[in-house]
Amino acid sequence: MPAKSRFTRLDAFTKTVEDARIRTTSGGIVTIASLLIVLYLVWGEWADFRRVVVHPELIVDKGRGERMEIHLNISFPRIPCELLTLDVMDVSGEQQTGVKHGIQKVQLASQSQGGQPIEVRALDLHGDEQATHLDPNYCGECYGPPAPATATKPGCCQTCEEVREAYASVSWAFGKGEGVVQCEREHYSERLEAQRDQGCRIEGGFRVNKVIGNFHIAPGRSFSNGMMHVHDLNNYLDPSQGAHTFTHTIHHLRFGPQLPDDLTKRIGGKTMGWTNHHLNPLDETNQVTDDAAFNYMYFLKVVSTSYYPLGWKSKGVPSSQGDSSDLVSLGQHGLGHDGSLETHQYSVTSHKRSLKGGSDSQEGHEERLHAVGGIPGVFFSYDISPMKVVNREERTKSLTGFLTGVCAVVGGTLTVAAAIDRGVYEGATRIKKLHQR
Repeated sequence: MPAKSRFTRLDAFTKTVEDARIRTTSGGIVTIASLLIVLYLVWGEWADFRRVVVHPELIVDKGRGERMEIHLNISFPRIPCELLTLDVMDVSGEQQTGVKHGIQKVQLASQSQGGQPIEVRALDLHGDEQATHLDPNYCGECYGPPAPATATKPGCCQTCEEVREAYASVSWAFGKGEGVVQCEREHYSERLEAQRDQGCRIEGGFRVNKVIGNFHIAPGRSFSNGMMHVHDLNNYLDPSQGAHTFTHTIHHLRFGPQLPDDLTKRIGGKTMGWTNHHLNPLDETNQVTDDAAFNYMYFLKVVSTSYYPLGWKSKGVPSSQGDSSDLVSLGQHGLGHDGSLETHQYSVTSHKRSLKGGSDSQEGHEERLHAVGGIPGVFFSYDISPMKVVNREERTKSLTGFLTGVCAVVGGTLTVAAAIDRGVYEGATRIKKLHQR
């Protein structure tokens, strides 16, 4: 038997002869309409195949030995930069006192003068009158305490700043430097007096261990007294220095890198879940007080958050983990070369109180009593969540799903069109027969 005869019996698509086919106007209209519908639905399938969505998932954070960056921009319109100190400490025992690396203090004009920033060259309290012009054999006195380890000349205090560091090392209050030759030579007291009506903006970032900790901005140099962390409040509370208070505005506070603008535009607008994660809740927070002895506390719950772009695959230890994080420049921590992003989001609750004690009777809560004592300033206590949010870019459909959808669209549309055409043809035929009777 010829090969053609074997396959002829398997043909599931029987054909009719050309003479048995009838073409109608209604059939042509249905054909054109069905083709347009097929094109529209196939385009929808293609757009759905090309669409990228972000799928979030919640997992246990298994990272160890990680570090994270904190970026802030906070203005204090009623306290000069010289009186502000940024300290960081955590439960591991690590302390960073008087943080300067990565942090910039911008002096602000007094509120009566508009509070605009003062040019950078005016930011140095000690001016140009440093010890460079002194006799090479000169050795300044430290007035009791030993010279600091960072002294320009071992065993000596050549500048007012070094005398202040020496006092802080033994937990002594310093004041305005009366009777200290170095400070009188540098006109420290006069310069401090000139800044008393100014404000200050602290901006920049610093790196901390990813453990429970806190950072705070408080007046005066900080030092340890026994097991206590204290600040030198002499100049802050001195009535002759003016009415300093911790009225402040938090322009920006975030943990880790911000989601890039181009990425935000690519995956959607502000209504998407991923971008909502990075609407930092403390941004543009404003607090006002006329009480110098006032304390603001913010309690933050930090949640690790990752973003992995389409097609991302793990290529080893991320830059936020291990000792390698210290090799990454400040501001680049958590940014992967492959487009991945390791950052954090946070929630916050706040509390404020007067260090003089009392109750919240003025706010209608006589039952709330506050303890007496403490350090004036703005304190941020952060806790690390054991959970992690992972956001992955994925396509809504695979290639096989797209091809299946196209076949379903074509087959389903043509089947429905054939049924409609058959119904129209049968109806027209019956009507014609009725008219012929």
